[in-house]
Order: sequence, then C-alpha cells, then structure tokens
Amino acid sequence: MRTQRLKITLTLAALALTLAASGVAAQKKSKKPEPTTGGISGRVKVDSSATPAGVSVAVRQGDTEVTRTTTNARGEFEVQGLAPGSYGLTLRKPGLQVGRMENVEVRAGKTVSLKNHLFLPVDEGSIAHLRGSVFTAEGRGVGGARVELARIEEDGSVKKIDDRVANGYGMFAFRLPPSHARYRVTAKADGMQMGTQDVEIDGAAIFRVAVTLTPTPK
Repeated sequence: MRTQRLKITLTLAALALTLAASGVAAQKKSKKPEPTTGGISGRVKVDSSATPAGVSVAVRQGDTEVTRTTTNARGEFEVQGLAPGSYGLTLRKPGLQVGRMENVEVRAGKTVSLKNHLFLPVDEGSIAHLRGSVFTAEGRGVGGARVELARIEEDGSVKKIDDRVANGYGMFAFRLPPSHARYRVTAKADGMQMGTQDVEIDGAAIFRVAVTLTPTPK
C-alpha cells in the first residue's frame, strides 16, 4: 500500500512540474517583442487641375535620404521601418511646387499621421497653357460661351476641374500641369448645341483647341 501511495505522489508531482513548465513556456511564447521602429503616413493635396497620384515622397534625416515612396491615386502614402527620431519630407512632382516638411517625430510602435497637412500648388514657372476659341459653323466667335474643362481619367471617366466664360471674341484659356494627360473641353451657348473637343497635354507648352457650336434644331 505504501509503495502504491508513493507512486501516486511521484506521478502527481511530475504532473505538477510538467504543467508549471508548460505554463512558463506559454508565457514566454505569448510575450511579443517590443517594437523598435515606427512610421509616417499622410495624404497630399494638389490644385484641382492636377492629380495627387505619383507624388514622390522622400523621407530624410537632415540632407540624407532614408527611404522613398510614391502617393497612390488618392494622394496617400505610408512608410514603415523608421528608427525613432526626427525626420523631414520632400515632395516632388513635375508641374507642382516642391513641398518640404521638417521635424516629424517618429516613435517606436507608432505611425505619425500627417493627415491633410500637405498641399502642393501648381508651379507657375512650369505649366501648360491651353488656349482656345468657340466658333460657329461659319467661323464667327461665340462671345460669352460657357466653357468647361474636364480631365479624362485612365478608366475613361471624366472629372470636371475648371470652367469659365469665353470673352467677347469666344476666346478662353486654362493653365494646367505639364504632366501627360487628356482633357475634354465642352462649350455651351444659348440657342446652340453643346460642342466638345479633346486635347492631349504632354509638357510645358502652349496647346490650342477650337470648339464649334451649331444652332439647336427647331
């Protein structure tokens, strides 16, 4: 009987040691390592005539570039794996002014959100000029015609970006970023059918377009 009790006692002790060891192992396994890096995210806004996609975002410490990324179609970007410290950002895209932001503090395990604090206006020294006229079928200028400018997106959709009224000679002008894009000019006038004309912009130059309007059938 004593031998049997001793065996039971030894078995229970061994089981207790096994459970204790497994508990310690589980605790060690469940404990996650402390993060050592952080990140920066943000959204770049631009003038209505430009697109926020494709803006180059360089992350630097002082004048030394650490990493680089590019904004998506919504102007959003995110970089991770940055050691804690103070960083600066440089943003560039052809046709837009260069943007800079300094003293962005990154902490381990955190992503700094710059939200909507980044805006790049059009670079006036590097823009495309779209000039045009609205005519009748007989070649007379349609003064006071309403002119709308829309950008034709890659998926074929059209996004209105600007509008104005033609002068007394039917002439109008728009300023655009020089990056490659397709635009649609639409002209309207009382008693006339709407007219449209597409134009392709591919650099800092002067582009011309003519839109012809015909009388509305009676």
